[in-house]
Amino acid sequence: MPFRPRVIHVGKYYWPVKGGIENHCYHLCTRLAKHVEITVVVSATGWRAAVETVDGVKVVRVPRYAEIARTPMSPGLFSYLRRADADIVHVHVPNPMAAAAVLAVRPRGKLIVMYHSDIIRQKRLFELYRGIDRAFLSRADGIIASTPQNMEYSPILRRFRDRIRIIPYGVNPDDFAMTPEREERVRKLRKRFGPRVVFFVGRHVYYKGIEYLIRAMKSVDAHLVVGSDGPLTAELKQLTRSLDLTARVTFAGRIPEDDLPCYYHASDIFCLPSVARSEAFGIVQLEAMACGVPVVSTRLTTGVVYVNQDGVTGLTVPPGDSPALAEALNRLLRDEPLRRRLGTQGRERVYREFTHEINASRTLQLYADVLSGKPIRGC
Repeated sequence: MPFRPRVIHVGKYYWPVKGGIENHCYHLCTRLAKHVEITVVVSATGWRAAVETVDGVKVVRVPRYAEIARTPMSPGLFSYLRRADADIVHVHVPNPMAAAAVLAVRPRGKLIVMYHSDIIRQKRLFELYRGIDRAFLSRADGIIASTPQNMEYSPILRRFRDRIRIIPYGVNPDDFAMTPEREERVRKLRKRFGPRVVFFVGRHVYYKGIEYLIRAMKSVDAHLVVGSDGPLTAELKQLTRSLDLTARVTFAGRIPEDDLPCYYHASDIFCLPSVARSEAFGIVQLEAMACGVPVVSTRLTTGVVYVNQDGVTGLTVPPGDSPALAEALNRLLRDEPLRRRLGTQGRERVYREFTHEINASRTLQLYADVLSGKPIRGC
């Protein structure tokens, strides 16, 4: 780019919130800041406004007065965008408040929308929001989808194909590299869990399908380690007891970020048994692949199958099918050469397609194309 564009990123929250959209926004913006003049506008955690610099990025926090259906109510966003002078306004959705603000005040600058996922569960609220969503996307000069599946199977996105650019999420593979310190920790985890380990990590919520994985373990001679927690944790533990699997299923709770790579490396297989389109991508698959661990996941109509390619980086099975999960896990546990091949190919795929640097570079190219009037689709 011949100049440093002024870019405003609009999200719900920002660092130090970790995970999901916020984590992606953090890694993207800290890298974009080397090439553009960037300001991130998000909701504060309370009624007080704040302006600060976070890892080289200017962050404006507008007051939040309430939260409805996980959407912060921050009317100050309207006045901020009305005054803003930017070359690009980059909005992360779903975020009904941000969409409404952009439609109402029509801020200066090209509009880029990062469409992270459809609204799946709040169907009644989405019906009220549908008109706003379509009008908002109709204004976009460019729309980012993380995978082709997220575009093709979205009832909203597929009508805007002509302005969509596919830019997958990323990880920093070096964060998951084996080190001498990690080798010792991995050895201890292996000693604790045994020679055959299946690992899952993610919030214990309905769409993760963890119960199907636990049921599958009745037919799998291995130890299942379930990381993190959530509203279904107690129910999942009760299911484990009822199936007499307490000796072969460990609920590890929230695993510290620095310790998470050790759990991946101590595993033979990572499993993501999700059952609903709320699982739009599955970044945990990238983390496992970065560690050279093959993945077993489900054939959802989302980016999950784009990340973990059947027979290339792991195996895929129908969602909600415990016998199929057991069969895939057993196949990999029996075949060490297959596990090694899929694990190696997974690591190579991460370095080739799914790093934060690649994500930021492709986003910068989209900015340049939008500002110069080049076509978006097909690039």
